Amino acid sequence: MEFVAPSSDDEGVDFSDQIAQLALDPMTAIFEKLADNERHHLKALFVKGRVDGQPMTKILVDGGAAINIMPYVVYQKLGKGDQDLTKTDMMLKDFKGNVSPVKGAICVELTIGSKTLPTTFFVISGKGVYNLLLGRDWIHANCCIPSTMHQCLVQWVGDKIEIVPGDSSYVIASAEADTYERTRCISGEIWEKDFLKVADYEIPPIQVVGSDEEF
Repeated sequence: MEFVAPSSDDEGVDFSDQIAQLALDPMTAIFEKLADNERHHLKALFVKGRVDGQPMTKILVDGGAAINIMPYVVYQKLGKGDQDLTKTDMMLKDFKGNVSPVKGAICVELTIGSKTLPTTFFVISGKGVYNLLLGRDWIHANCCIPSTMHQCLVQWVGDKIEIVPGDSSYVIASAEADTYERTRCISGEIWEKDFLKVADYEIPPIQVVGSDEEF
C-alpha cells in the first residue's frame, strides 16, 4: 500500500483540489477532500453487518480499542447462553483504571459488506451505545481502513477492494449520534480563553465505554 501525494518539489500545485489516493494493488481507492461542512463533525463510524447470519446494526468500528467487545444483552439476543462462552483470563480497564474480568469469549462469523470473517468477541456485563465494538483486532485481521471523517471503511476482498458505507440509519435514529453530527471540532483553530466551555461546541458529556457514569 502506498500513499500517493505530490512531492515537496512540485511547483504550482493547488492543494485545495488534491485527493488522497490509496494504491491498493491491484485496485485504487480514492478519498476525496471533504468540504468544511462535511468534515467538521465528531461522528463515530457505525456499520451494519451479520452475526452468524443474523442482521446486526450499531456496530462501532473503533481504532482506539485493541479488542472486540459484545455486551451480554446482545449476546443473549443472539440466542446464546453461558454454556456457549469460552473461559478467558482477559481483564478490561476503564478510564478510571478500574479493572474487571469479562464474562467470557465467543467466536462468531461476522459479515461486513460482502466479507465474512471468524471474529472473536469478549463479552462484557456493561452496556454501551453500540451492539458490537470492533477494535484493532478485527480492523487488522479484516485488512481494512476505516475513516470516521468519510463515514466508510475500505476493505480487501481477495485481490479486490470494497467500500462499506457507514450506518446512516443509526445517525438518524440516535439523539447522541445527531449531537455529534452537529458538534463542531475544537481542534483546527487557535483559541485563547480562561475557560473552555464545551457547550460552545455542542459537545455532550463523555461516557466511559461499558459504564453508566458520565464525567
